[in-house]
Amino acid sequence: MPHQFLINGPEDAKVTIVLAHGAGGAMDTKWMETMSAALVRKGLRIVRFEFDYMSARRSSGKRSPPPRAELLNQEFEAVIDEVGSSGTLVIAGKSMGGRVASMIADDLHNAGRISGLLCLGYPFHPIGKPENQRTAHLQGMTTPTLICQGTRDLFGSREEVSTFQLSNMIELLWLEDGDHDFTPRKAVSGFTSAEHIAAVADHVFGWTSALR
Repeated sequence: MPHQFLINGPEDAKVTIVLAHGAGGAMDTKWMETMSAALVRKGLRIVRFEFDYMSARRSSGKRSPPPRAELLNQEFEAVIDEVGSSGTLVIAGKSMGGRVASMIADDLHNAGRISGLLCLGYPFHPIGKPENQRTAHLQGMTTPTLICQGTRDLFGSREEVSTFQLSNMIELLWLEDGDHDFTPRKAVSGFTSAEHIAAVADHVFGWTSALR
């Protein structure tokens, strides 16, 4: 069954980012809208979609959990087939969506189908369980990758991630005092959520400009 898309940005954009949502939030949450708008202002084309389990929530009203990763991996690959792109294509995701994208990135990149991977708040481990790392596949990553992460993200803080083994193809953008949604405590950091979102968009634009 074809997926429904939310597409923003110029049709002739040099870079298209296919953006997946997190485990608990749909493609049109306020965060997804705000982040997409910031990226579009940089001239990027953003294609949002929903995994089937999330779409089913809209009709059933039941908050069923995500299926196992293997099924989501296959679904994300199917979305890439549906989207198609003649320019630079980046797969991306918020939290769980980024993790799913990261699990299929190397195969797609090796096949010449994508140019890069963008993770917005990567879930390096479950909350409160830093020993259960979700990083094994990141150690040998060959796809150009950008991970944007709040320094106090409960799914992986700067202190924790600094001890992880990650591929040198992975670039990390740290957002001072940001949480999993990049939201800082202004009294502590001096930054606002809007400033962090803008910083992410600026960095993503520069990073994608260098992709081939």
